[in-house]
Amino acid sequence: MHNETSRWYARLMRVVVSPALPAVLLLTFIVLAAVLWQGIERQVRHQMELTLDAEATALSRELASDFTAHVHALRRMAERRAASPNMPREIWQEDAEHYLRDFRHYQAIEWIAPDYRIRWVAPLAGNENVVGFNVAFNAERLASLKQAARTGEADFSGIIELRQGGTGIVIYAPIVDDEGGRHGFIAGVFRMEGLAEALITPRIHDNFQVDIEEDGQVRYTNKPDSPIAGRLSQEASLSVPGLAWTLRITPTREWTTDHQGIWPDLALVSFLILGLLISLLVWLTQAVMRRNRALEHARSALENEIYQRESVQQDLARIESTDSLTGLANRRFFVEDLTHTLAIADRQYRQVALIMLDLDRFQILNDTLGHQFGDELLIKVAERLNQLSSERVLVAYSSGDEFMICQQHIDDIDDVIALLGQIKQCFVDPFEVQEQSHQITATMGVAIYPQSGLDADILLRNADVALYRAKENGRNHYQFYTEGMQDREVRRLELDKDLNRALSEDQLVLHFQPQLDLATQQIGSVEALIRWQHPTRGLLPPVDFIPLAEESGRITDIGRWVAMAACRQLAAWQGGPFDHLRIAINLSGRELEDRDLVSNIERALRDNNVTADKLEVELTEEIFIDNLEHNLDQLKRLHQIGVHLAIDDFGTGYSSLAYLRDFPVDLLKIDRSFITRVTERHDDAIITRAVINLAHNLGIQVAAEGIETEAQLNFLNTHRCDLAQGYLIGRPMPASELEALVKRGFSLPNPLHQPD
Repeated sequence: MHNETSRWYARLMRVVVSPALPAVLLLTFIVLAAVLWQGIERQVRHQMELTLDAEATALSRELASDFTAHVHALRRMAERRAASPNMPREIWQEDAEHYLRDFRHYQAIEWIAPDYRIRWVAPLAGNENVVGFNVAFNAERLASLKQAARTGEADFSGIIELRQGGTGIVIYAPIVDDEGGRHGFIAGVFRMEGLAEALITPRIHDNFQVDIEEDGQVRYTNKPDSPIAGRLSQEASLSVPGLAWTLRITPTREWTTDHQGIWPDLALVSFLILGLLISLLVWLTQAVMRRNRALEHARSALENEIYQRESVQQDLARIESTDSLTGLANRRFFVEDLTHTLAIADRQYRQVALIMLDLDRFQILNDTLGHQFGDELLIKVAERLNQLSSERVLVAYSSGDEFMICQQHIDDIDDVIALLGQIKQCFVDPFEVQEQSHQITATMGVAIYPQSGLDADILLRNADVALYRAKENGRNHYQFYTEGMQDREVRRLELDKDLNRALSEDQLVLHFQPQLDLATQQIGSVEALIRWQHPTRGLLPPVDFIPLAEESGRITDIGRWVAMAACRQLAAWQGGPFDHLRIAINLSGRELEDRDLVSNIERALRDNNVTADKLEVELTEEIFIDNLEHNLDQLKRLHQIGVHLAIDDFGTGYSSLAYLRDFPVDLLKIDRSFITRVTERHDDAIITRAVINLAHNLGIQVAAEGIETEAQLNFLNTHRCDLAQGYLIGRPMPASELEALVKRGFSLPNPLHQPD
């Protein structure tokens, strides 16, 4: 706590005695003064805008009131004229002249006859040229005047060029008697200069420029050459029916200067003086404190260097012992800790359990959904496993999808089994990764010290052996290491290593098992079965190396080789006695997940000039319904290019009418478990007949596997099964032997009782 306080004190002193502090303070006060000045300026400006708004509104209201008064006066004259249609001109002119004397801003008052021509005008002097003028001088004015006469409402001409000269506005009051008779109009003519000067008060005239806009254009300005404050202005609409005027008032510079006052400038100067005084005071304070700064700075630097070295050492230790992705202990630290734990266990006669954990199907998910998905999944798994960490349990991340767990000071095997149960519990709930839910399982291998090894390396190796043995026996469970596992695992690893050369050195071969067409009693198709011609171990069946290929990811490469080899064989048979044969190849689940599956098969067909209907792909029923949506897309694409589709092992527990309806299935292969005793067990016979009838009703062919007796063949022939396959027909054989069998034709041999 003392060191921390000292560091903070040292930092504060560095700030206080900084030579730049007075300048910073002065600059701060300048900024604050500018901000305050702007605030006062905005307040003053806002007040002026409110004043302008009030002035514009008042002016608009006054103009509207005056125009309304003029309209009413003209209407009264029109009403008197309507009441006395034969009123002599002298009486009308006298009435108009009285009105002109009362309101001096009129240019003239006119009587317009029903034919829209001006007949009388007062005063006549200066207005002689308007007598006889047609006020409906265009279609727009004619329509407006007719509308006014029809409704009895006053009509405004808008600002126009007057016949007498200059610009002005004319108000037309229609003369309509009680019976609806129309006698023309009483019109008031206003010159804009006189009208504005009469209506705008002297105060407004002296302090503001008043612009009158009509249709977006300025039609009148009272101060065309006066200097004004152009940034401030206010608009108001004139609320008089028939007039679309907008009034804009802009203050003069004198008015703006008078309303601004001296407060903004006074505030600016005051803050600048205050900032200068405070900056001077700080500078004097720094001069006093600078004498003690050197010693304090040296002590602070020394403490800071010590602290940084300690932090760096801690970071290095953490980096060396922690995995950067998962945050768990890394493999190096785990091995060191395991070695230390074994040394303690040896002295205390204790047991230690080492658990190797591998995520099931992680590589498939990582390849399919991307490495970012894989990293996020590993982090989620690490978070759950880390909850098991304690003084007796250490969890670490090894590499790939593998984790390591060490349990110290175990008394008996029940302690290990309890921990294994807790680990499996970590995988019960699905993992939410990238907004998707994924159910992940794990396989574990367990090695116990001292029974399974006396040092860390042997214990790790044997736990890894147990893990691979657990994978061979099925996933999502655990396997303890036992004596003899290592030898089998060594042979398995050697075989896995040899598999790398099998493809490059062309050690793989295809054997073909014939399928008998029961309708023609001829061999019309074959199933391609892969074999490995191992240099030292001889011909190996698929069960010895296909699981290794699926686990390592090489099954996709093997599948491509099978497709290409089958197409090469079909190309060799073209145009000869075996041209009618179709070859069926098997697809694994890993191959079906390959996005390039269809394009690879298309390439094999194209490169060997083979039609797609000569090739058939087989999938087991379990693989077929796994990930239905993705598989449906892949199989539909294969169907579109013409490849046949067969479902192998049909009826082994996943049968569903739904996928038979929705998927492009061409052939169902009844599993050998139903055929073996089809002539002995009534249930198997019923199921077999039902499958044949179901498939035929759906337009799908049926093949039976595992036929070993003539009785089985006769049963299938009787119930209209399409194809038969089994040792009775022929074993898997090289292409040369198959060709010989096809040439001589099928004949019943002695029944065989050996498994496929």
